Amino acid sequence: MEVPRILVVDDEKNIVELIKFNLEREGYQVIAAYDGQEAVNEAQSKAPDLIILDVMLPRMDGLEVCRQLNHDPNTRDIPIIMLSARGDELDKILGLEIGADDYVTKPFSPRELVARVKARLRRLQTSHDKKVRETKASRKVLGRLIIDEERFEVLVDGERQELTPKEFELLRFLAGEPGKVFSRDHLLEKIWGYDFAGDSRTVDVHIRHLRQKMEKYDGMQQYIETVRGVGYRFKEVPVD
Repeated sequence: MEVPRILVVDDEKNIVELIKFNLEREGYQVIAAYDGQEAVNEAQSKAPDLIILDVMLPRMDGLEVCRQLNHDPNTRDIPIIMLSARGDELDKILGLEIGADDYVTKPFSPRELVARVKARLRRLQTSHDKKVRETKASRKVLGRLIIDEERFEVLVDGERQELTPKEFELLRFLAGEPGKVFSRDHLLEKIWGYDFAGDSRTVDVHIRHLRQKMEKYDGMQQYIETVRGVGYRFKEVPVD
């Protein structure tokens, strides 16, 4: 089995060495980068299995790194754990909005960080194994919306939509059971995982982004309905 490769990005070399020591002790292969541009270059050339990314970086900050990687089809599926001395809730929400999968605040426990890495990689492996077991392409047509799981693609009126991995997972999950109401906590657990450190507002942010992307298609933003005081559901539409 191939050893998971992890890219650690921080301009403080002692932090990189601390994380590197603890990850290598668990059997992971570690790549280091010390500024934002180097992080993008390493992610694109080395294709790591996971990235631990500091927010405050020279040349390009971690948020911009995250944004660029999530817009690149070759790197958009790589899980990112943001690492920052900032504890402000708005910073966490911003990081999660642009595609980060988790957020750890400095000072941090190396054991907790390693545990989060393990949990994130387990979810990635589980997802991969599930796709391998699927022998038939899964293509769901719901009115004007097409969700193609094999291609990881969403079409509206035949036009391909640019969704982040989490937006795609959220839409696919809701559309999997049209008419059924899911609470924010349930969606948070199913899409982000029980170990996720964020709160239910993360779901609201991603729902809002999905609706904004549907706004140019008349009536499409209403496919995801808010059930006040409960959560969200996907509108029941004819399934082909």
